[in-house]
Amino acid sequence: MTPRRGHITQDLFTFMSDLAENNDRTWFEANRSRYENDVREPLRSFIRDIADPLESISPHVVADDRKSGGSLFRIHRDVRFSKDKSPYKTWAAVQFRHEAGKDAHAPGFYLHLQPGNVLMAAGCWHPARDALENIRDAIAEQPDRWFEARDAVVAAGFELQGESLKRPPRGYPPEHPAIEDLMRKDFIGIRYLSEETAGRPDFVTAYVRMCADAEPLMRFLTSAIGVRW
Repeated sequence: MTPRRGHITQDLFTFMSDLAENNDRTWFEANRSRYENDVREPLRSFIRDIADPLESISPHVVADDRKSGGSLFRIHRDVRFSKDKSPYKTWAAVQFRHEAGKDAHAPGFYLHLQPGNVLMAAGCWHPARDALENIRDAIAEQPDRWFEARDAVVAAGFELQGESLKRPPRGYPPEHPAIEDLMRKDFIGIRYLSEETAGRPDFVTAYVRMCADAEPLMRFLTSAIGVRW
């Protein structure tokens, strides 16, 4: 009997490694079928299979398997304002964002797949100004509730990462017990994984379990910005 394979196989990482060495349109067009067969379609299948389990965590988190405009990140880079004009990303990713969000800055769950760099993340990356102020206000007004949510995800194996200000933001006292967290510009919990873990047949189940572990953070953030969880 042939062993059951997961959605994410070594072929995905091999394609991404090859793309990193041949990041041009001619090579990509010659290898487009590899991208579709080894990266795009397996990840669309992953998105479809995770939709119902994710709904049990929150009915407001969206799993959208469209080829573009959904949970799957596009392979093309936005090079308009970049000195690096390489046309393609050398990683694949999906984000299951809150229904109220329009882009990657919305609260959500994330999966990053790159040779040697596989991770799952949850939270808000670079939230918009109003959302950032609301999150900081919620932390300032309810530090104990914030500490409970933060410490729960850390205990579950997440690392809180992202950018921070060098000084306390205006309007918040430097002596506030949560001042280090009030200085954050990102509110992201990250769990690093191996390529082997991502390729397991039961990775959908494992990923949903990680999402459930991150729920205290997600519940705090969505409450802070005024959307339903």
